[in-house]
Amino acid sequence: MISLQKASMWKRISAFLFDGILLAIVAVLCALAMSGLTGYNQYAARIEEAYDYYGQVYATDLRMSSAEYEAMDEAGKQNLQSAFDALNADEEAKHALAMSMELSLLIISFGLLLGFLIMEFAIPLLFKNGQTLGKKIFGIAVMHTSGVKISPPMLFARTILGKYAVETMVPVFIILMIFMGQMDVTGTVVLLLLLLLQAGVMIGTHTNSMIHDLLAKTVAVDYASQRIFDTQEELLAFKKKQHTEKVAAEREGSASM
Repeated sequence: MISLQKASMWKRISAFLFDGILLAIVAVLCALAMSGLTGYNQYAARIEEAYDYYGQVYATDLRMSSAEYEAMDEAGKQNLQSAFDALNADEEAKHALAMSMELSLLIISFGLLLGFLIMEFAIPLLFKNGQTLGKKIFGIAVMHTSGVKISPPMLFARTILGKYAVETMVPVFIILMIFMGQMDVTGTVVLLLLLLLQAGVMIGTHTNSMIHDLLAKTVAVDYASQRIFDTQEELLAFKKKQHTEKVAAEREGSASM
């Protein structure tokens, strides 16, 4: 039988934090590049100009917080509403606002996607055994639960389907919807349920896996002590050899009795 040498939790946490920082940096750089390529900066500048213009015309602040709004008198609230009505009647400003919101979702989504493709897919393909920079530093590898080396399709499923789509974009999308006022307390409940599910999976599985590991059937192991087989055939040959040696040992034991 092949023993499973799980990576220690402190190593996994350390690698996760290290990789998370690098991923955030790469994703932000990709997002900044996309902001310029998609024209987002021009739309954002147009919105700022409109806010400044109608704020001056109606002597109010269109960027005020909810607390500041609640502290205003009725005349001030009415003045602010008039400024927003004028802003909404400005077709150019409305178009810029709509485009900036759409492009924000696009830039965030693709910025994160490129970050994951570079840091969590391309680099592990280069290092082999599913190792990111953080995993390489802290001596962690990723393999199939059977003990075979992780394949590119498995790594892609682990990274894009698990880490990017389920564990990152679902929370990001919910947070954005809450921020834009498109989702109420339901979004917070979903986020908490997702967090509880992740914790439950880690605690409830004997490999202490996360959702992305379950989806790809992978496990994080200690690279120095875990034997990882290159192919399924190599694994079967090893098991056959183990079985043969076990039978031979049992026969020798029976003969000596």
